[in-house]
Amino acid sequence: MLTDLIGWAYTATVIGIAIFGGHMALLLAVTLITRRQPRQVHPAVTAGALGKPFVLVQLPFYNERTVAERVITAAAALAWPRDRLHIQVLDDSTDDTPLHARACVARVAAAGAPISYHHRRERVGFKAGALAAGLAQVPQAEFVAIFDADFVPPSGILEPLLAPFADRPELGLVQARWEHLNADANALTLAQAVMFDSYFAIDQVARSEAGLLMNFNGSAGLWRRACIDAAGGWQGDTLAEDLDLSYRAQIKGWRLSYRMDLGVPAELPTTLAAFRQQQFRWAQGSFQVFRKLGRSLSRSPIGLHKRLLGGLHMLGYLPHVLLVGSLLLSLPLILLGGYAPVHWGALSALAFVPLLVAAWGQWALAAPRGESPWRALLRLWTFPILTLVFLGLAWSTTQAFWGALIGKGRAFERTPKRGEGGGPTYTERAGDWFVGEIGLALYAGLSGWLAWRSAPELVPVLALYAASFGLTVGLGLWEQRGRRGSSSRIERGQLPDATRRR
Repeated sequence: MLTDLIGWAYTATVIGIAIFGGHMALLLAVTLITRRQPRQVHPAVTAGALGKPFVLVQLPFYNERTVAERVITAAAALAWPRDRLHIQVLDDSTDDTPLHARACVARVAAAGAPISYHHRRERVGFKAGALAAGLAQVPQAEFVAIFDADFVPPSGILEPLLAPFADRPELGLVQARWEHLNADANALTLAQAVMFDSYFAIDQVARSEAGLLMNFNGSAGLWRRACIDAAGGWQGDTLAEDLDLSYRAQIKGWRLSYRMDLGVPAELPTTLAAFRQQQFRWAQGSFQVFRKLGRSLSRSPIGLHKRLLGGLHMLGYLPHVLLVGSLLLSLPLILLGGYAPVHWGALSALAFVPLLVAAWGQWALAAPRGESPWRALLRLWTFPILTLVFLGLAWSTTQAFWGALIGKGRAFERTPKRGEGGGPTYTERAGDWFVGEIGLALYAGLSGWLAWRSAPELVPVLALYAASFGLTVGLGLWEQRGRRGSSSRIERGQLPDATRRR
């Protein structure tokens, strides 16, 4: 009885992961189909359409000293009538960022930029709280553009973002594509670029073009003020305020759209610790949003297929949890000589889906980036790195899932950034990753060794798990050693040149 139960539980985890793999394949197919259809031509923003609406640009900060001046300067250069534009620096920083940000705001304001600086001493509601507080101070704003501190908005981005709103009164948001300022910094950033390119070339395209539920990505998007208000405004009870507002708006009948032809460059995390921190926050936030809105989504009047795909969308990090479950179940399955109706071997074809997605993402974005598609495909050499690192973060995601499940999520933690100087970043949260990841690496290795004779079909996937968790442990320890070395040099007064300049 116990053996059968373990076998079926293992099968359930494998089937669950396969469902998400099929979801990815479906989005790829939708993208390929919609790409053959003629693209909508958006009218220009003229007096006969929208006129020149009042636009509020919000720049939320939290300890962003290394990138504050860059984004403020870029926002001040945005092309829009000065009397129809206001820029807010919403600074919740607890370090010396306010000194740098205030000075930069004063400088661009003296040059004629319509900009104001706001510093909250209490981070009530985290980023959502800052956005809501800033929005309340500009009641005349008809549209709201949001750019995180690590983004550099092009000067002409507002007009094309506004264009789709002209003839679509139901449209609440237009999202732009993320580009990358530092994709070539190291193998990890290049692998992340491949991952994000795949998302913006497939997931966002499929959802937008097919009218499926999609999301604001937290930055490089333009909201209609009426949509924000109708959906209940920004709410800080989850770590994914962007996903939360997106789904509340769509449940109420608003539509969201995406423009792949509009790119806004941003900085990628340069270390595994920073990437893990980012992914943990996104994962826990998405689980929290599902817990908050899952019932409302299931009862909404939108189509059943949209509700189902929306649920899979909000639970996009669940395969990591299922991965850990399948790993933990594999050893008792092997030791007890159990039988699983579905093994990984029967679903091995799904392993090619992420590779196809990554390849199409690079090919599709070659033209917007002005490069050869074949040259873009050369980035796929990082795909094994991306696979190993992303699978290796499964333990961190499982912790995020558990925290969201029991209602004890962590506080909002920023993703560390380096800025143009490339100097030391703020301290990255080491977390309690080590014990869990090294334990899972050893567990996968032992399970694979025992499976060699009794269940050889499990050996490849167990070896992959062992390599993934082993890589994240090794890279994490190497980074911590490097940070300790940097701290020692700083204590001895040996500061890098970029730090001295600041």
